[in-house]
Parts: sequence; structure tokens; C-alpha cells
Amino acid sequence: MGVALREILGEYREEVELEELRGTIAVDAFNALYQFLTIIRQPDGTPLMDKDGRVTSHLSGIFFRNLNFLEKGIRPAYIFDGAPPDLKTETVARRRGVREAAGERWKEAVERGDIEEAYKQARASTRIDDAMIASSKRLLDLMGIPWMVAPSEGEAQAAFMARQGDVGAAASQDYDALLFGAPRLVRNLTVSGKRKVRGRSVTVRPERIDLAAVLAGLGLSREELVEIGILIGTDFNPGIRGVGAKTALKIVRGGKFQETVQEKAPDFDPGPVQEFFLNPPVTGDYRLEWREPDRDGIVAMLCGEYTFSEGRIDAGLQKIGAKAGQRTLGDWF
Repeated sequence: MGVALREILGEYREEVELEELRGTIAVDAFNALYQFLTIIRQPDGTPLMDKDGRVTSHLSGIFFRNLNFLEKGIRPAYIFDGAPPDLKTETVARRRGVREAAGERWKEAVERGDIEEAYKQARASTRIDDAMIASSKRLLDLMGIPWMVAPSEGEAQAAFMARQGDVGAAASQDYDALLFGAPRLVRNLTVSGKRKVRGRSVTVRPERIDLAAVLAGLGLSREELVEIGILIGTDFNPGIRGVGAKTALKIVRGGKFQETVQEKAPDFDPGPVQEFFLNPPVTGDYRLEWREPDRDGIVAMLCGEYTFSEGRIDAGLQKIGAKAGQRTLGDWF
């Protein structure tokens, strides 16, 4: 879920069109896959599946969403999480429990015919397994889109790549990338468009957030922004009960971070969490290279193995010139 900074970032969240994001973007892969698996479902919450019962929602999202990016001049690079830090152990276990409980409630809702509740619980039960990760990487390879596995958190690696100037922004639904130091964060990249929210249709647009503008506007350093995150709660600590973003901002501005932690959570040492956000495990050993899509390989995988419609796949590929005589991928950039 990330850190709940939304309450103090309102004026710094700039809605933009996809075309305005033209350029290179490092995408938090797991975050994107969860979005695809959550959104691309049947009315009762059942994910898209092939004839053998294998989930294909993530493949549909990767293929069609990235075609849209490429057509709009966006070059994505996907960053997969590596080994989670020990600080995240409790969060991982808690999320697993939440998903399992939601899965049981989904089955119960389906049995009693409560489609709305079934859809809600199915979304909450979304999980990613090794087969999904492997098939996602394989499809990205066939599409000519680079990916890498981070030493630890994908958002931290994406933020590092953005600081290095190798990509124009980091993309994630979570605000953690700002704490990791991403100069620019793009939200809603993988979910923009028409969406059903609480039973009504809404248009979700990408948001761009500039870290320098946030820090200047709030009168904070990045270290102090991390302190706010710790007070609210992150993936690596539970936060201080009753402290939201506005209260945390007031505490940090008043120079009372340490005092508050010592008073409200005397057994908690914020040092390791601060260190992880400010100096996370990252690597400069990567190469970003976009290649021509392998049309035959994509069709063989999606249509031959996963029973996608060849007509739809071929029509999508034609948009980026994956057939002879049409524009090549390089012509889009």
C-alpha cells in the first residue's frame, strides 16, 4: 500500500495526458502487475483465464497497455522487486493473510450470487505467483521492452535510475518513490482511462509529482519527508497510532519527530527505516535497450499458448509497426 502522503500532496499532484509523459519511465513492475490483475476481471471478480484455467489478466495488461505507451512515445522499463528487506517481513505476512481472507469471502459471495461483493473481494484477494512473473518477463522480452530485477525494492531502484538521469521518471501507485528520492513520480500510468469506481464510471488520468516542488512547497528536506512517512506508517514500520499526514507534517515542522517517537513508541528505533529509505540497496549494473517487437513470438505465446484472439493481437501490433512496410518501433521516438 505504501505511505499515505496523499493528504498533504494535493496541490503538487498534476494531472497530465499520456502524450505529456513521452520519454523513458522506470515502472515498478509488481505494482503494475497488481493493477492489471485487480482491474482486468469478469463482473463477478473472476480474472481472465485461458482454456487451461491459467490467469491471463496480467498478460493482457502488459500487452495492450504497453502498446498504448509505445504509441504515445513512452518507453517503459520494468523493475521487478528483488529480495524483500527484513524490515518488510511483518507487512508481507499481514498482506498474505488479508488476501487469503478476501479469497474465502469471494468464494462465499459467488456461491450466494452477490456479484458486487464478489467483485470487491476478488480484487482484494489479488496475488502474484512465480508463473505470472515468469510469463510477464517473457512477454516483455518479446515486446522488446527492457526489465531488470532490483537488489531489493523495485521503487528504490526506479528512483535511483531517475536520479541518475537514465529515465525521466519513476512510475508507481505508491508515494514511496518520493521517499526513495525519485525526482519525478508518475501515478496512474497503468490504470488511466475509463474505470468503474464504486459503481460509477470515472476517468482516471496520470498524475505527475515533482519532488523538488513538494519539498520546497512544504518547507521540508527529503530526510524530513521520510520522517513524516515513518510517523504515518510505511511498508517497513506500523507508524504512530492516530497520526495522519497533516499531523505528521506539523510534528516534523516543529522539530518533534524524535520526541514523538520516544513518547508514543519507545520500543521503536526509526534509524533502520530512515537508512533504508535514504540509502536503499540499488545497482548501477543495468542496460536500458528497447528493441523491435517479435511479432511471431508474441503471437505464438499469446495466441498459441494462452488462446488470445490473433485478430486483436495483430491489430495491436500494427499500431507500432510490427509488420513489414509499416513504421518501425524506432520511428515512434
